[in-house]
Amino acid sequence: MALILLRLVVLTIFLRFIAARQKTGVVSVGSSLTATADVKPWLSSFGEFAYWFHQVQGSDNFLLSIWYDKIPDKTIIWYPKEGQMMPRGSKVELLRESGLVLTDPHGTQVWRSGSISAVASGCMNDTGKFVIFGSNSRKIWDSFDYPADTLLPS
Repeated sequence: MALILLRLVVLTIFLRFIAARQKTGVVSVGSSLTATADVKPWLSSFGEFAYWFHQVQGSDNFLLSIWYDKIPDKTIIWYPKEGQMMPRGSKVELLRESGLVLTDPHGTQVWRSGSISAVASGCMNDTGKFVIFGSNSRKIWDSFDYPADTLLPS
């Protein structure tokens, strides 16, 4: 009996550790990023990948993208199909009834993740993709379903 209790305690601690690690990459509905030089990215749980506005060198424009972030030469692995450079002050937001929505500084919609609704959360995961989940915890959108022209290790 004591061995069973010990196993349950170890399993509970392990599951809590896993759940805590997974929460790091979770993005809540209503979260947003604004195109500024000091924007804090949405990071995957181990910090390998970042979803953010990266300032284009030598300009005041930004590219919304997912970057392979743990290497010195940051590498873009995904960006919206349109791949538009956005001015400072542009914003991407995770909305319950629209998914990811990219707007310019005047609030004009430039891009969105698709015709999706009932968004529960998003997740920047450790494979480099951003996933949107519905209220039933099922995947309803995935950045890798709309690939950029980039090869990744493994």
